[in-house]
Amino acid sequence: MKAYLSIFRLRFAVHLQYRAAAAAGFFTQLFFGFIIVMVYQAFYASTTITQPMTLAQAVTYTWLGQATFRMQPYNSDTEVVALIRSGNVAYELTRPLSMYFLWYSRLLALRTVPTLLSGAPLLALTFWLPGGLGWRLPPSPAAGFAWILSMLLALLLGGAISNLMTISCLWTIAGDGMQRILPAVSMILAGMNVPLAYFPDWSQSLLRALPFSGLVDTPFRLYLGAVPAAEIAPRILLQVLWTVALVLGGILLASRAMRKVVLQGG
Repeated sequence: MKAYLSIFRLRFAVHLQYRAAAAAGFFTQLFFGFIIVMVYQAFYASTTITQPMTLAQAVTYTWLGQATFRMQPYNSDTEVVALIRSGNVAYELTRPLSMYFLWYSRLLALRTVPTLLSGAPLLALTFWLPGGLGWRLPPSPAAGFAWILSMLLALLLGGAISNLMTISCLWTIAGDGMQRILPAVSMILAGMNVPLAYFPDWSQSLLRALPFSGLVDTPFRLYLGAVPAAEIAPRILLQVLWTVALVLGGILLASRAMRKVVLQGG
């Protein structure tokens, strides 16, 4: 465990150097956040039907999504993928460490640093926006605590999903297919593009049961206080179960891949 924590700290320090990329991410997410918020304002001003979320909740949901966008599993570790493609992944096999958790530690640092560098300033700025454009604090301290816990689990869950994309490259020459399809599916089913509350009623149970809801929908709805007290523990437990299942599945896939690995470069 100490070795993987060291890897996490080293990769954390490396990613802290990319301040220009963080600044670009900040302005990009701020721009798209404004667009989405204005779309919601126009939508709520023109509709007469009761919606599953209030306008204030939709705005808060939007800014939380923009602030944590870089935490989502929309890509894998490009450096590890390059090692696989070049054949230099063979050096990874010589390390006295689990290849899976080596890559997993790297991914957690990759997801954490950009979120802190761009997401935290974004929330600090957008909280003070006038005219209903800014986000609001959670309705209670309990909702805020549940959100923090759920976001930590979302980070672990997202890392497990990203690691599966990385491991899939061991079976393909390029690996672009999985890295294009899975992030697109994840963004939709997680509720990043459109909150899952706006999806049809018949799909709600299925969407909540999938692992992707634990990335965005579950933590954000906990923040908004939109989850009944009796459902909080089951939803957090579902995040834990999916994380454990995907980590164990990834370990098995990585172990199987290492039995007959074929190096394409060298």
